[in-house]
Amino acid sequence: MNILIVATNRYGSPVPVMPVGACLVADAAEKAGHRVRVLDLMFEQNPLDALKSELDKSNPDFVGLSVRNIDNNDMQNPVAFFKDLKPLVDTIRSKTPEPVVLGGAAVSVMPEELLRYTGADWAVLGDGEVIFPKLLAALSQGEIPGKIPGIAWLEDGVFKKNTGYVTRFSDGCLTPNFHRWINVRAYLSRLSTIPIQTKLGCHFKCIYCTYRKIEGHDYRLCAPESIIDAIKNLAAIGLRDIEFVDNVFNSPYDHALAICEGLARSRPGARLQSLELNPLFIDDTLLTAMEQAGFVGIGITVESASDAVLNGLQKGFTAKDVYNAAQVIQRHHLPCLWIFMFGGPGETEATVRETLRFAEQCIHPKDVAFFNTGIRIYPGTELEHRAREEGILAIPTSEMLEPVFYVSPAIDLDWLTETMHNALAAHMNYINSNTIGLSFLPAMNRLGYRLGVKSPLWRHTRLIRRGLRVFGMDV
Repeated sequence: MNILIVATNRYGSPVPVMPVGACLVADAAEKAGHRVRVLDLMFEQNPLDALKSELDKSNPDFVGLSVRNIDNNDMQNPVAFFKDLKPLVDTIRSKTPEPVVLGGAAVSVMPEELLRYTGADWAVLGDGEVIFPKLLAALSQGEIPGKIPGIAWLEDGVFKKNTGYVTRFSDGCLTPNFHRWINVRAYLSRLSTIPIQTKLGCHFKCIYCTYRKIEGHDYRLCAPESIIDAIKNLAAIGLRDIEFVDNVFNSPYDHALAICEGLARSRPGARLQSLELNPLFIDDTLLTAMEQAGFVGIGITVESASDAVLNGLQKGFTAKDVYNAAQVIQRHHLPCLWIFMFGGPGETEATVRETLRFAEQCIHPKDVAFFNTGIRIYPGTELEHRAREEGILAIPTSEMLEPVFYVSPAIDLDWLTETMHNALAAHMNYINSNTIGLSFLPAMNRLGYRLGVKSPLWRHTRLIRRGLRVFGMDV
């Protein structure tokens, strides 16, 4: 059959993200014997015209829409990506009566709401490269895929879904053939990295997070040897800037350490990154192995340096763990991006000051601190239940596609905004969501690429902010 997969994400800040999920699904569908085309809308000036042209060209029997995010998780400057989907589905309907299937991380978070909003026929929940070919096989034979795990649909207006365990990594497939499906050069010229996962699933129980809903709570680990081979193969074809995009890279600790030590031995020549380290599993042994493996930047997601907030978020670690991680990082030479999130349950003026005091005392000036304000509330999370109990959230789940945010009722938002403005003004290595959403950042990325700047660009935060300040720009 003719299959068209549309990568719908067009949000390129701070750098465009390669559609690894859409490419994996395309690889899997082609392996199953179908004729597959991928339309990547990331760089299309007019996405609807591009879609019309592709529909005419490929005459698909099935159309899959890969949906990465519902919105940008930014309370200061919210952007609702889901609103782009309805025009895409309407355009498809105007050209063909064939089935439309939704997939991607966003769909696993709010499948019923997205099905109702878009009018699509089916939704794939979870591992699309496993589920989508099975759905195609069933539908092509005129069967109702009622027993396929990971499928959702509307039947006479009633939402239905099949749950069940899906095995991943059984065939060793880690990275798709990016060059086969997308314009890799366009991504690289904007300082994008090559995404790779070492595992699926998450053991942690952060009250706001959707990873357990998307990937499950049981770890599904890929063999370190397969990961190392995949990275060697990518580096061999010139794709050297590689980012581990696991929800938490260094858990399980032994798995991450085995990967880093193996890469250190094999020396593939890759420039590695991970922005999802947990402070519980940071020590000198791991960071030494990461340095020897070829890491050029790391990120640690701590959210807060206050026990009251960490407990409220159910992060599973304490402020002492955060301080210990800082001491380890200071003993090494890896540039580090610290990620914080203000406004969670238990947040007060005192806890904000605790976190800012930590950042000032323990984050080296060469490193970077990113501060976000407010937490996106998603259906089915513990944060949703808490927000309803506190009277912060009253709208029904069906209306939660529009971004809604939690901010602790014990904190004044105007005070927090002014406090953060002053903190950013005083520290050139601090950034926030306004910084990474600058309209000229894509042009800056392309200029940096031409000048030979290597990813990650955030390493140069102090230099960039000081340079922009010279031109009178308060960013």
